[in-house]
Amino acid sequence: MTIGLRTRLVVAFALVGVITAMAVAGGMYLKARSVILEQAQDAALLALTDGVDRLARFDSSPPTRDRLQRIASGLSDRDDTAVAVSGDLSAGGLPLSVVTPELRDAVRGGRVAWQRVSVDGVTQLVSGTRVVSGSSVLEVYTLRSLAPAAVSIGELSTRAWAFGGAALVFALVLALLAAWSVLRPVRELGEAARRMGSGDLKSRLDVRGSDELAGLAVTFNDTADALDQRVDQLRRMEADARRFVADVSHELRTPLSAMTAVADVLEEEAGTLPADAAQAARLVGQETHNLTRLVNDLMEISRFDSGAAALVLDDVDVAEAVRASLRARGWLDSVDTAMPQDLVARLDPRRVDVVLANLVGNALRHGGEPVTLTVAAEPGWVVIAVADRGPGLSADVLPHVFDRFYKADSSRARSTGSGLGLAIARENALLHGGELTAGNHPEGGAVFTLRLPDSGGDR
Repeated sequence: MTIGLRTRLVVAFALVGVITAMAVAGGMYLKARSVILEQAQDAALLALTDGVDRLARFDSSPPTRDRLQRIASGLSDRDDTAVAVSGDLSAGGLPLSVVTPELRDAVRGGRVAWQRVSVDGVTQLVSGTRVVSGSSVLEVYTLRSLAPAAVSIGELSTRAWAFGGAALVFALVLALLAAWSVLRPVRELGEAARRMGSGDLKSRLDVRGSDELAGLAVTFNDTADALDQRVDQLRRMEADARRFVADVSHELRTPLSAMTAVADVLEEEAGTLPADAAQAARLVGQETHNLTRLVNDLMEISRFDSGAAALVLDDVDVAEAVRASLRARGWLDSVDTAMPQDLVARLDPRRVDVVLANLVGNALRHGGEPVTLTVAAEPGWVVIAVADRGPGLSADVLPHVFDRFYKADSSRARSTGSGLGLAIARENALLHGGELTAGNHPEGGAVFTLRLPDSGGDR
């Protein structure tokens, strides 16, 4: 699963904020912990040295057990327990076993030393110093509990965790705000791109600031301007081309009418002409009729392109309209029909006739017998299907079968078809609010299905 950019930004900002906050909190905790321990150690050492100086100054008697006990007792209070050592003699409430050999070596070397030890699971501070009294050398050690310092450190730890939690919440809020601020221009860009994709070529972005995102907005606006101008130019060119086709087709109608009349006369007189002249006359007549059909198709398609095509609806007996269309072209005996009687729909009979003529004509010319035409009624729809048993439509032809001037067989380039018939048929279906689809029958052959609303419609 792909994680969104917003989520990644929030996570990144939050991680940076949390890591920074935890690093600061951790550093502050370690520093404060060190200060608390140093203060406890300094207090213990200060109490030790002050007490030793005071006791040694007023008591310079030989180091007997009683004297050692007096020194140890003088250093012992509610915070400290002491032991005084001279040679093999020792006295005091602190067991000498608590003092490590390393600490005794340091004290014997003349240093004031300390060491943290664990006694019954409690961290304690053992500190020691050497005392020279007359000709005697004494070692004095005190034991002080670090429990108060541990309590302070625990409270500090709690505050650090609380600070970390607050920092996490703050980092998340800050991350959401930052992500929203950073992604807002991206969202606006996406919305503008979607509007352009849906056809709103006037969509533009407000440019704020001068950063990289502002530069992206400027680039988008420049691209949109160029695209808008290009589309306007293409629309003008397309409109000019449509007008040109319509004008040329209209201007050709008058000379073509005259040519058609002459061609008809030539075809009628072809039987009295020499063979070569008769063939030429028939060819002229055929090509004149083809040209007339092409011009008429071009004029019809230009009406669809310009939006001038309109429906003239009427209540039509569908079965009778189909029979009339077949009868007018002499196809009644060539097509098998299956139609319900008394099926009335609100249609444009002329446009339906154009569609039927094209579909049935194509099936008879390019398909295989038998050609069947079926009419069925569905809720709200009239469905007319024209099928043949020819080779059908190949997979590379199906996507283009309704394209203008498309011919599946290049060898038909000089055939009677203009390549506009199916395109016009489909436009007529769409004008009704219906559809025309093409496919293949499971048993072979092509099937064209016309679906029209039975109550009339307009595209």
